[in-house]
Amino acid sequence: MRRIAIISSVSLTAIAATTGLALWLNQPSYDEIADSCTQALQDRPAGDKAKPDACDGLTQDDYNTLLMSHVMDSLGWTDEDGNFDKNKMLEDSLND
Repeated sequence: MRRIAIISSVSLTAIAATTGLALWLNQPSYDEIADSCTQALQDRPAGDKAKPDACDGLTQDDYNTLLMSHVMDSLGWTDEDGNFDKNKMLEDSLND
């Protein structure tokens, strides 16, 4: 009887560990979430201000950084490397 209890306990522990590992392995990494969020920001309709569901899981600071990067890029304020270009921003403000 004691053997059956031990075998059952070991079996249940193994099943729980396998299930937990499978769920953990199926979760996207933080970088994958950030990539999905970036794509969702690019794909969302103009004027939509709602935070995309794909961005859930990012810290607020990281989401804000991705959002600002997207906004600066869409305004044409970045150079060919994707870095902020102050002169492009100034040109844009002088043309208005």
